[in-house]
Amino acid sequence: MKNIRFLILIAFAFLLFACKLNKDTNHTQQIYDPETVNSDFRIMFYNVENLFDTENDPNINDDEFTPEGGRFWNKTRYNEKLRNIYKVMVAIGGWDLPKLVGLAEIENLRVLKDLINYTPLYKSDYKIIHYDSPDFRGIDVALLYRENYFSVISHKPIPVNWPKNIGTGTTRDILYVCGVTNLEDTLHIFVNHWPSRWGGQLETEGKRMYVAGLVKHSTDSIFKTNKNANIVIMGDLNDYPTDRSLTESLQAQTSFDKIKSNKLYNLSYYLQVTKKQGTHKFQGQWGILDQMIVSGALLSGEGKVYTTLDDAHVFNADFLLEPDPKYTGQQVNRTYIGFKYHGGSSDHLPVYLDLKQNKDK
Repeated sequence: MKNIRFLILIAFAFLLFACKLNKDTNHTQQIYDPETVNSDFRIMFYNVENLFDTENDPNINDDEFTPEGGRFWNKTRYNEKLRNIYKVMVAIGGWDLPKLVGLAEIENLRVLKDLINYTPLYKSDYKIIHYDSPDFRGIDVALLYRENYFSVISHKPIPVNWPKNIGTGTTRDILYVCGVTNLEDTLHIFVNHWPSRWGGQLETEGKRMYVAGLVKHSTDSIFKTNKNANIVIMGDLNDYPTDRSLTESLQAQTSFDKIKSNKLYNLSYYLQVTKKQGTHKFQGQWGILDQMIVSGALLSGEGKVYTTLDDAHVFNADFLLEPDPKYTGQQVNRTYIGFKYHGGSSDHLPVYLDLKQNKDK
């Protein structure tokens, strides 16, 4: 009898420990298990925070990320960073890798090739779409796609050239890709990394509103050809779903009652406002900078593929988080804290979106 009571106490203690392990003390995060989500076509986006190679490029400002630079960036740290990104991709895929992967803050084509050739991803069918952008730090956006599940029709960069009244400097291009999924429907993909808030949110807002207008112009052109087009806009927008660049310039809807096929809908608004989640923590507050926005055609359920509000996710697995020593709860496990190497993956959490096949179409 004593042995039975002892076993019961041990089991109870284990359950308490498991519950505590999965609890986020700031209540902004909720753990999702990607393997439990029904998905026919998974899309992810990840700002990987300064994925630079170790060689100095005289044409860009990459001196910090060299062995002689202030961060003492070397082959060992670079290879660990690649492995960390690979692990995130595998974890999000639930051991079936995402079909599309949008990436931000990558230096060049080489780091993308290293990611898919010198990690266990070499066994995958990923291909790369990338263009060098004029960003002064040399960071770009890119798309990885699995060629067995996505056939590319066309792709191009959308350059950002500031009008005189907006400002000066350079930023990342927008990457546009059009292709057909293995579910036999066309997707229009936009991968973004909008201008940062460096210098102040209000002072830099005009630049993000301008870039949002460029995306809106492109989506309007697509809708003129096909009002039922399937569009996915993803990226680090450096604004939150409630900011003017999203609500006014891009006109991404935040009400989901009456879906119209040729409108854009911000699924990340639902994640931030309703589910109280975030992808980035600033001064103790979580918010969603990394967003998934879709056309109404994907939400209507009338096409060959569809998605729902509950199919957009912030991926906040335990291995991407650590206790926040300054504020309450948790923070993202970063590669660097200041100039001190920390060994984490990124200062952002990734997001992902599930598309499903409509069996009746």
